[in-house]
Amino acid sequence: MSPWRPFEHAAAPHHDAHSLTRQWTALHRGDAEPLPQDPALLEAWVLYHNGAFDQARLAGMALGWPGAAVVLKSTCVYAVYLEPRESTRLALLKEAADYAVAHQQHQPDCPAAWYGQAYALGRFSQGISVAKALTQGLGQRIQAALRRTMELRPHHADAHLALAMFHAEVIDKVGTLIGGLTHGASKREALALFEQALQLNPDAAIPLNEYANGLLMLEGEASLAKVTALQERVAALAPRDAMECLYLDAARLAPDE
Repeated sequence: MSPWRPFEHAAAPHHDAHSLTRQWTALHRGDAEPLPQDPALLEAWVLYHNGAFDQARLAGMALGWPGAAVVLKSTCVYAVYLEPRESTRLALLKEAADYAVAHQQHQPDCPAAWYGQAYALGRFSQGISVAKALTQGLGQRIQAALRRTMELRPHHADAHLALAMFHAEVIDKVGTLIGGLTHGASKREALALFEQALQLNPDAAIPLNEYANGLLMLEGEASLAKVTALQERVAALAPRDAMECLYLDAARLAPDE
């Protein structure tokens, strides 16, 4: 596989072990990942937060399964936001999903293993089209992995958010009736999950913006006032690491709904 493209962003914050330790709770309120006690693992996360995704992936892999969370995040974030070739992006996401399944077999009670699988499969599904992914049974696998994540770590805000977006995307693509009967999608559950995600992680760009996107899928023009308020909160935020730089850039470049 070709070398990964470097992350280049003039406005990106730079972290070291000290600054990352101080900001760990804020940066990881979404995934509720515990602060590493192993200096080598902390350094792998430093690489991730600075956008050195390939180096972070390799550093995580060198640590074995204790480094799996940083491997999964580095691979998925790079694939989604930096890899320009669609075929390579999909291959990386599938590789990450398979790696997460292996992680589950070695550490079945690790939330990162289940969330990593769900995130990778969710992004893979978007790449091949949500409707096609549903016919392949990926929706059931995503839902199961997210619910397992929340069982293991009830305050995992990202899992709440991802499950909310799953419901919203299914309803948006196939409709409320088919989405509910065939895939278990529920507008009521989606809205409740969005609210829970925001309560768990109230000051981050991703849950605010994804909630806005989900509302447009679920309620359309009726939600415009709330969507605007959420987007205004996003616009006032500065990125705290490389991943947030990439996410905010992508959100600002996205066409209006």
